[in-house]
Amino acid sequence: MLRTVLWFAYFWLFQLISTVFLLAHFLLGLLGLKRKQARLLEWITGAWARQMIAAAGGKVEVLGLENLPHKQGMLFVSNHQGAFDIPLLLGFVPVLKGFVSKKENFRLPIVSTWMRLLGCIVIDRNDLRQSAGAIARGIRDLRAGRSLVIFPEGTRSKTGALRRFREGSFKLATRSGATIVPLTIDGSYRLLEGNRGRITPGTVRLHIHPPVVLADLTDEQKKDPVELVRGIIASRLPEQPRP
Repeated sequence: MLRTVLWFAYFWLFQLISTVFLLAHFLLGLLGLKRKQARLLEWITGAWARQMIAAAGGKVEVLGLENLPHKQGMLFVSNHQGAFDIPLLLGFVPVLKGFVSKKENFRLPIVSTWMRLLGCIVIDRNDLRQSAGAIARGIRDLRAGRSLVIFPEGTRSKTGALRRFREGSFKLATRSGATIVPLTIDGSYRLLEGNRGRITPGTVRLHIHPPVVLADLTDEQKKDPVELVRGIIASRLPEQPRP
């Protein structure tokens, strides 16, 4: 319990400190130094993410960094085991990227500001019109060269079991033509959800798979790219019955 209390205290302390970097980011924008602004954004969000995992006692093993394409406008598709998945991908996948995230995450003060700077896209799952508009924005962002992360299960599994993928999330790839980079997260739920909400040390493995280019798929694979990507992600998880 003490680790949990200290972690949340550290979380908010870091947010307060980060306001200094928000000011620096704003000033760089005023000066027209867009590249330095982007580097600052990637550095501070990555540093925050790695600190949050370290404070939880998490150890991260990353496999497949060599599979990252040297290009922009990638769509990262990942399974979603727990609350630590976002800092995991921010801190250990060295690409500036936003997340497609539920609206509740945008209610956190300071955190929401950084999310908007990253280009995160808010999804209101109870508003079909808003969700359609969010998907349209994501397609424009990918075509413009910005990278995004989606969790096609739609929610955290909290157990490590891989859920069914929602086909709607793949519209971002099929309509933008973006390169898909599948990611497998194995063990992040053990840091929190697997311990009755108490933060507990553990090891997390992150597998970065070779990119998937939809245009290069066979006719058979194009019939169900959702299951193709799901199968790639599942290939690095312990065998389990399908939910």
